[in-house]
Amino acid sequence: MQKQESNGFVKLDRMDRRILTELQKNGAISNLELAEKIGLSPSPCSRRVKALMDAGIVGKTVTLLNAKTLGLKLTALIHISMDRHTPERFENFESSVKTFPEVQECFQITGSSADYILKVIVEDMDTYQQFLLGKLTRLDGVFGVQSSFVMRSVVNTTELPINE
Repeated sequence: MQKQESNGFVKLDRMDRRILTELQKNGAISNLELAEKIGLSPSPCSRRVKALMDAGIVGKTVTLLNAKTLGLKLTALIHISMDRHTPERFENFESSVKTFPEVQECFQITGSSADYILKVIVEDMDTYQQFLLGKLTRLDGVFGVQSSFVMRSVVNTTELPINE
């Protein structure tokens, strides 16, 4: 069972790591199936999963959709530069970007002339242009925008490495 270490990290035992590995493969797995896969009886398995959730290790369970089958064929990585580096400017930008359904991820970065990188998924170039000109460049403080378009995805996973 996991325990909190002095550095704030949670130390996981072998069984917890096996549970997490299986949950990352299939978040909809039943407790009975999970218990069978990891070699534990259902009741202790359920307690362990609850403890992992209570510890904040397991966030939420989601269903991953296939963007292409939904007509969302264009993925853009957008580097955003801000005109001023003030907490208020960043807070306003971030709160606005969180409301845009096209934005899948937003990272504040360093080591580049950009302040943010956005991952945006849309139908096509026309939809991207509407997003860029109608939403993104209208935000206060957006000074520069550089877009790159994904030709193909080589690695696309939500699974974190968990050493057993």
